[in-house]
Amino acid sequence: MFKRREKRGLHRALWEWLYPKGGWARAYSYIKHRLRRLPGTPEEIARGVAIGVFTSFTPFYGLHFFVAWVLALVLRANVLASLLGTFFGNPLTHIPIGATALGFGHAFLGKRPESDLHLGLGEMFARAVTELGANIAAFFSQTPGDWTYLVEFWHTVFFPWMIGGVVPGVISGLVIYAITVPAIRVYKNRRKGQLAAKIAELRRKTLLTREDDSGV
Repeated sequence: MFKRREKRGLHRALWEWLYPKGGWARAYSYIKHRLRRLPGTPEEIARGVAIGVFTSFTPFYGLHFFVAWVLALVLRANVLASLLGTFFGNPLTHIPIGATALGFGHAFLGKRPESDLHLGLGEMFARAVTELGANIAAFFSQTPGDWTYLVEFWHTVFFPWMIGGVVPGVISGLVIYAITVPAIRVYKNRRKGQLAAKIAELRRKTLLTREDDSGV
């Protein structure tokens, strides 16, 4: 009774991940709407969003929610805002983020990366996860594992990305914080004003009703 009428195939699921139903503009509009209604001060909410954006520049794919949650608790930011902020990293921004982080990382380490390295990041991460799972299984089954690819992945992609993502992540987070604080403050002040106006109108109507009752 509560099952989908149409089962989603792999192709459709992948497409909806790349392009959400209603488009990315609608998705970001929803996130903006949710941010405005979050409890907490504008600074706490903005700090949470900044943390989420910063987390998007880390190579911990699959763990971004967890990383943002931990950082939000440590920095006393709004946790829900930090989770929403991680959506800064999405299929449209993964390649630019990866290219930027790897560029900074290899520069810091004095290395020169392959020019098209960022184009195959998805496959590299997928293979790294597969290889890690296989080696963990090999450890428990007491069979020899092969860490060759994972070592290469660590030195070529993961570690440079982790180091290089700090600078653009911090800069992006600070920019988002500077934009979000006044935006949230304006919205909350406007909402307080609307609420105060509604309360005043309700009191006025109540007073008029009492006056009418007393005059009868």
